[in-house]
Amino acid sequence: MKTLLDHLSQYAAYHRDSRNIVTHFLGIPMIVLAVTIFLSRPGALFGGTWLSPASAVALAAALFYWRLDRRFGLVMAALLGVCLWISAGLAQQSTATWLGWGTALFVAGWIIQFIGHYYEGRKPAFIDDVTGLIIGPLFVVAELAFLLGLRKPLQQAIEQRLASL
Repeated sequence: MKTLLDHLSQYAAYHRDSRNIVTHFLGIPMIVLAVTIFLSRPGALFGGTWLSPASAVALAAALFYWRLDRRFGLVMAALLGVCLWISAGLAQQSTATWLGWGTALFVAGWIIQFIGHYYEGRKPAFIDDVTGLIIGPLFVVAELAFLLGLRKPLQQAIEQRLASL
């Protein structure tokens, strides 16, 4: 199994332009939220909690992130929980509302992503490795941590690995 450093270094190789990284701060959360919205139906309330396919996918993703890194895994689980909460509210609305929000966020998020990759001059990472789809949200969280001055050893290890490519 690839390590956190392996995954983030591979993904970072496709994201060196700061304009592209900024677009990911917008586009990826929009796409993740859209996917949870789409997967929030069918669903049902059980003990006050909306359970749907989105719940199962979010749990699997959170476990994947947790196995890679405990601290990032905890942050990702919390963010996925927020997405599930928003999605549950939309899933209980009319089909037009549920589908409209999901579609608008999905389309807008991908447009923003492709603008970023236009600046980068390189295709998205998931084109070469489908795991880029699950690593993208983690990359955004890691980049935010780096901007906040956190996880500097990890950031330096990623940069060292990229310099050797």
